[in-house]
Amino acid sequence: MCFIFDLMVCILQALIAHIVIFGGKMKQIDAAKHIFDDHDRMLISLLRQDGRAPVSKLAQIMGVSRGTVQTRMDRLLETGALLGFTARVREDYDQSAIQAVMMIEVMGKNTSQVIRRLRGLPELQVLHTTSGKWDLIADLRVETLQEFDRVLREVRLIDGVMNSETSILLSSV
Repeated sequence: MCFIFDLMVCILQALIAHIVIFGGKMKQIDAAKHIFDDHDRMLISLLRQDGRAPVSKLAQIMGVSRGTVQTRMDRLLETGALLGFTARVREDYDQSAIQAVMMIEVMGKNTSQVIRRLRGLPELQVLHTTSGKWDLIADLRVETLQEFDRVLREVRLIDGVMNSETSILLSSV
């Protein structure tokens, strides 16, 4: 009887730990605190090459189980390391899209908070940290000037954004 009770306690503790770590409701994992290992980096690299690759194929390439790959993908999505899966298109595919580069100056030590907010804007294709006058540089892509204006306003309203400068890309040479 005591063995069954101990076993049930162990299972319950494991379930509670699983909920706390992976549930997302009880405790959010902060991407800034997550330390990526070689498997995480390899998985991200493979997904960059083919975001539609089946979990079984990824597991085979990585030499781990499907469950390991699925668990890591779930954690990477939950922490914000993976923002989702999307189609990649050639730069010249959509000539009507407005592309711009936005340089952003962050006030004080708010960089992590600002980055989290900027990652929530789908129009910002890539976000870079930099040295020099500007703290961040964002690659921006929108369909209309109205969208462009809206995104500029949204970025400038983020707490911690002190200044920004945006240049529309006219052509590639």
